[in-house]
Amino acid sequence: MRVRPPGSSLGHVVVMGGSVAGLLTAHVFSRHAERVTVLERDHYEDSPEPRAGVPQSRHTHVLLTSGMDALSELMPGLLPELRDAGAPCLAVPADLGVWQAGQWISRRHPSAPVMTPSRPFLEQRIRRRVLADPRIRVRTATEVTGLLGRSDHITGVMVRGRGADHHARQELVADLVVDATGRTSRTPQWLADLGGSPPGEDVVETGRAYATAVFHADGPAEDLRGFYIVPDAGQQLGAIILPAEGDRWMVTLSGPRDHAPPTDPAGFVDFVGRLPHAAPHKWLSRAHPVGRPVGYRHTANRRRRYDRMARARTGLLVVGDALCALNPVYGQGLSVAALNAVALTRALAGERLPSVHALQRAVLRSSRAAWDVATGADSPMPGAVGSAVRNGPVDRLLTWYLDRVRDHVPGDPVVCSANRDVLFLLAPPRSLLTSPRVLRRALLRTAVPTPHDLPTP
Repeated sequence: MRVRPPGSSLGHVVVMGGSVAGLLTAHVFSRHAERVTVLERDHYEDSPEPRAGVPQSRHTHVLLTSGMDALSELMPGLLPELRDAGAPCLAVPADLGVWQAGQWISRRHPSAPVMTPSRPFLEQRIRRRVLADPRIRVRTATEVTGLLGRSDHITGVMVRGRGADHHARQELVADLVVDATGRTSRTPQWLADLGGSPPGEDVVETGRAYATAVFHADGPAEDLRGFYIVPDAGQQLGAIILPAEGDRWMVTLSGPRDHAPPTDPAGFVDFVGRLPHAAPHKWLSRAHPVGRPVGYRHTANRRRRYDRMARARTGLLVVGDALCALNPVYGQGLSVAALNAVALTRALAGERLPSVHALQRAVLRSSRAAWDVATGADSPMPGAVGSAVRNGPVDRLLTWYLDRVRDHVPGDPVVCSANRDVLFLLAPPRSLLTSPRVLRRALLRTAVPTPHDLPTP
């Protein structure tokens, strides 16, 4: 990207990928470009339906507090619109039964809000707002087949209609190409095709698998609106049971590679019976399934280090899961996409347009806290592998300390609040090490146990 005089703008920005990350990025660049073109492989349906190009669209999604704040900054009025249309908004842990470290977390601790719309529901409403901008055009059923230019200077993309033959390709010239195609991004290979080197990668892989099913049911308890059974190295089975719009319940179960949740309805419910507390199974046994469970196994944390490539590289920016894909079990993806867009907004706020390298670093920084949380949780898991697994002496000491923090979360309101702010991406993970109050409580106090029965408000 060239530096331009104050008041000028980019010419043409092409965004590859028309899901949440791509749409939000197009929204940001529409204020700094003459026109923005979004390229999407799928057709957009009129109703909020799962799309083949977004495997995650059939699974449980959460907008963390940080993601809600980011979307409010990007699109004022969106959150009230979502609430009015039926998107549930919950306080955590006040509205949820959260099982962690072998016990329920007290629901009397201060709570922060999260929102739990389905992915198609949220994406449709973001898409309506983004595509209402006359500077943004979308081309659906369009495949990108490669990049134009040199590996250090991208000038556009090659495209064709989905399903068209090789000879139907067209060139689409752009001042900036944005890759928002998700964790299956082909940009590393396309850069290699142009004679360059693909970016280095940081990887943490546990082989974890999960499955999701939709149910109709009354709430789990008179005053509960869901469950979260938190997996850890000693107890590797997890569950997230949350309401979605339309009086539906999204149930996602997770387990290690050799104990993946079944995708048949009976086996799915039986799997819940193996969780460390009987309450979720008791509730699910009375619920009515809507369709069959859907499984998913691509749960590696993978961060591509485009920020370490040549500082002078121009014409290509990578965002969302194409840059930093996180284990979806931790529910960070939507919020990180919104945080990426906010980081771009702030980086572009000056009088002069920053370099692509500066923008790439800003986007990656906005993903850092989520990366640290996800890889910090996955690294101690049995069988974790990858270049970024943290298992050295200092890492083991840190894990010991964080285990102390985790043991204090259920019964200590100060530790619970600090830990929740980290998980919701409101505070960096290092805050658990730098807060004197958290340090004193985790290291010097005995953890306060909570009752085995379902917690009351």
